[in-house]
Amino acid sequence: MNKKSKVRSLLFGGVFTLLFFGLIYQVYSLQIVQSPTLLQMAQDAWEKNQEIPAQRGFIYDRNGEVLAQDAEAYTVAVSPRTINENDIVFEVMDALTPLLNMEGVIKQEKLHSIVTKQKQDGTFYGQREIRNEGWKIDTTTADQIRTAIDEKELTGIHLIPEVKRTYPANDLASHVLGYVRKDGEVRLGLEAYFEDVLNGTPGYRSYQSDSKYYEIPDSKVTYTPPENGKSLKLTIDENIQLFVEQAIETAYEQYKPKSITAIAVDPHTMEILGMANLPNYNPNEYWDFESEEDFKNHAVVSQYEPGSTFKIVTLAAAVEEDLFDPDATFQSGSIQVPGGRLKDHNNGAGWGVISYLEGLKRSSNVAFVKLGYEQLGKDKLEQYMNDFGFGQPTRVELPGEASGKIRLKWDSEVATATYGQGITVTTIQQIAAISAIANGGKLLKPQIVKEIIDTDTGEIIESFSPEVVRQVISEETAKEVGLYLEQVISDQSIGTGRLAYMDGYRAAGKTGTANVVIDGKYANDVWLNSFIGFAPVEDPKIALIVVADQPDIGGNYKLGSSVVAPVFKEIMLNSLRYLGVATKSDDGFSQEEIMIETPNVKNLTLLAAKNEFEKNGLTYEVLGNGTQVLEQFPTAGSEVVLGQSGYLLTESPEKIPVPDLTNKSLRDVLQICLLLEVECQVNGSAYVIDQEVKFEGNKRIVILELQTLEQQKQANLEQSEENDQENNDPSDQITDDS
Repeated sequence: MNKKSKVRSLLFGGVFTLLFFGLIYQVYSLQIVQSPTLLQMAQDAWEKNQEIPAQRGFIYDRNGEVLAQDAEAYTVAVSPRTINENDIVFEVMDALTPLLNMEGVIKQEKLHSIVTKQKQDGTFYGQREIRNEGWKIDTTTADQIRTAIDEKELTGIHLIPEVKRTYPANDLASHVLGYVRKDGEVRLGLEAYFEDVLNGTPGYRSYQSDSKYYEIPDSKVTYTPPENGKSLKLTIDENIQLFVEQAIETAYEQYKPKSITAIAVDPHTMEILGMANLPNYNPNEYWDFESEEDFKNHAVVSQYEPGSTFKIVTLAAAVEEDLFDPDATFQSGSIQVPGGRLKDHNNGAGWGVISYLEGLKRSSNVAFVKLGYEQLGKDKLEQYMNDFGFGQPTRVELPGEASGKIRLKWDSEVATATYGQGITVTTIQQIAAISAIANGGKLLKPQIVKEIIDTDTGEIIESFSPEVVRQVISEETAKEVGLYLEQVISDQSIGTGRLAYMDGYRAAGKTGTANVVIDGKYANDVWLNSFIGFAPVEDPKIALIVVADQPDIGGNYKLGSSVVAPVFKEIMLNSLRYLGVATKSDDGFSQEEIMIETPNVKNLTLLAAKNEFEKNGLTYEVLGNGTQVLEQFPTAGSEVVLGQSGYLLTESPEKIPVPDLTNKSLRDVLQICLLLEVECQVNGSAYVIDQEVKFEGNKRIVILELQTLEQQKQANLEQSEENDQENNDPSDQITDDS
């Protein structure tokens, strides 16, 4: 072997040796050094994680009625490939257009582009979702699409199962609840405030798959169950909420204010029974609104000058400090203070020399300047304002609460603050303040959530009790102030609150009219009108405030009470009757009533439910022709009067015709409307005298005319007199001249 051959052999041998050692190193590196990393990469490639969504907690009213829940939904998808292969583009469009509300040129073009969507290479897509019209549709629409597919023998339309947040009562309590968008974003209200409570933790299912992502048989499966969100039981009563919303809607349509707000509470606990604003929105269709104002919960986020409703604070402070003598007199009209002259609301004319009690009933500004500015003084007045909770948040469990502003730097500011000008407050602060007078002098924290509940087991995780902030005035002072405020309503001659007077119930209250500040100046013909009070005076069950911002009253401030006082009266009357608060008889004593607890008959057979009601001394009416009770009213556990009539729902609401409601009470007919899921429009109060059923598409609307017993008696009397007059009319008599 020559020298060249040896060198060539050594060179090749060396190269192969290096390659061999390189191969050994690579094997060592893969199997030893990189093994954990590569193993993890391999596992990641064949192991798939499937997220299992958690259920969001329910929101219930105080009686267990569902106000918010997760519900079954579907997203509509189409297969352009299948549709175009079968040449049924226009058939699919014709079927989906009315069901997804996609009429119109623009939406038709959009739908056509989806069902004919092509990739860059010219092939049709396998599947495309129809957003937003077909995104998370309800089960009713999904069933209609299935029917259309079957009837027209269509292919290429798919319904993808989804979950969405729904609100069964639509716009009822919308500002309280807030909403959850279809994409899961939480907005406003309790949905946002209690997001950490309501929102659950998703679970996971891990499994091994092949290269085509199919699960490998007998592969290792790891399952982590989802943790569902907790549920909320509110203090809101769906029925009282309905009373509030119906009453403010009537005033809103008639006077067209910028906004109108009302809050009803139990003054002894500060549990919020109803809270509503107009304009509002439907959380099921949150995208359909006219203005951002529709979403604003004015009850907590808006601050305003209260006007004369704030005189309640000055009055309570003066009584507590033993400075209010109802019989003492003063010169009404106007009063000089540092910085200017302040006038009574009748352009400073006043009513001559009058008593302080008359000054309260007439809502004299001068009376309260003398009480608050001259007698109490700045320090005491400011102390009571703070003690009643003004200038600070109430800490109600709703987002965006404003604090209001109390600024008493100058003497003129002290003087005007005595009658509610130059300071700002919130509606929730004012209802807390009037409740302190109604409940014996205690300022309570407003409460809107009663319990946090385990969604899966129904067990109470946490319950909330009334929280006393401080004792503001004595119990004796509170009672005395209540009696003075009662006369603002009961004095039908001069009381500014006389339009809120109710037969059978003693109510205390105060009107308020405040000039609205526009562009930094008080407008001369634009006002904020309010009414605040409670009833019955002897044992308050409801405290209520109504605030109308800039109603159209033709520039006449004296008509402000006509806007809010009737609303106050309607809500209060309906709520007291619903709560079973007896009216006073002529001798001033209420008739004794025996209260019993309603049994739980839901899901029982109709026969068993009837037996339970009869055994407990309750009468009943059956709605529907079924054999099992699907819903009941009163709800289980409710306290009712012995002998009261209940209602047993035995069929799906849409299958049951609206029964004859004549002579039924407002409380009963509203419950029947809720059970039958029909919209109830009420004119009047007390008992139904006439009804009419109308249809708007698939929605049933019941229009009810009601009258009180006194109104019915009067109508019968007038009819009787009219008949007598007709019978005695000489023109109807035949005379014989023969």
